[in-house]
Amino acid sequence: MHPDPGAGRVRLRVEGAVATVTLDHPGRLNAITVAMWGELTQTFARLSADDSLRCVVVRGAGGHFAAGADIREFPRVRADQARVMAYHRQTLAPALRAVSDCVHPVVAAIEGVCVGGGLEIASRCDLRLAARGARFGAPINRLGFPMAPDEMRGLLELAGRAVTLEILLEGRVFDADEALVKGLLTRVVAADALDSELAATVARLCAGAPRAARLNKWTAARLAGDPAPLSDAEWQACFAYADGPDHRQGVQAFLQGSDPVFTGE
Repeated sequence: MHPDPGAGRVRLRVEGAVATVTLDHPGRLNAITVAMWGELTQTFARLSADDSLRCVVVRGAGGHFAAGADIREFPRVRADQARVMAYHRQTLAPALRAVSDCVHPVVAAIEGVCVGGGLEIASRCDLRLAARGARFGAPINRLGFPMAPDEMRGLLELAGRAVTLEILLEGRVFDADEALVKGLLTRVVAADALDSELAATVARLCAGAPRAARLNKWTAARLAGDPAPLSDAEWQACFAYADGPDHRQGVQAFLQGSDPVFTGE
């Protein structure tokens, strides 16, 4: 039994050929802790190695998908540039890569809040079904930092440069119908129809040939644009904001419930 029942967990349930991965952090809108990112990486590695599966579902507990990373951990795990880089490159990036690299079809079932890291996870799934009341966005500009390259990759591949920049530069939270128009979602259904639509989608996926599904995923990834890897100097430039006052002010203001005052430094 987990020592703290209120702590965030990534829960796994396997029923026949279908695995359900649930983001569960009670009272925190499923905000994702460092431990949860690690569990997500391990869980998807395990699922990808299970040839008996036909489909993986990702969803959140308690009526929400996920409210992004748990900002309460930031003062400890992202205290300087070195730790900021480690957090994004060694903690978040492997989890997102594990989701996108899963050999089985992955479906996100989205309700409630799906912002920041939650949206990043959803963008790495193959299909995204959303209840009409769900809300989307990445309002991290108010925290004083940009989206890391490995995290932006999923949004760019899904919605393109223009939509990705709109989401990040405005930091606006928007509804599921707008998310559908932006290309972030596969389908939007009424809130009370999400489970039935999910069940129908899973049934269609399970009825298909597993090897064909895996090859379709591999071919689509192989044919997608793959820019040259960032150099060490470019990685340093991406995270140069980490020791600046705007970054510290943004996180501190969020934790204190106040409005940040940015100076551009």
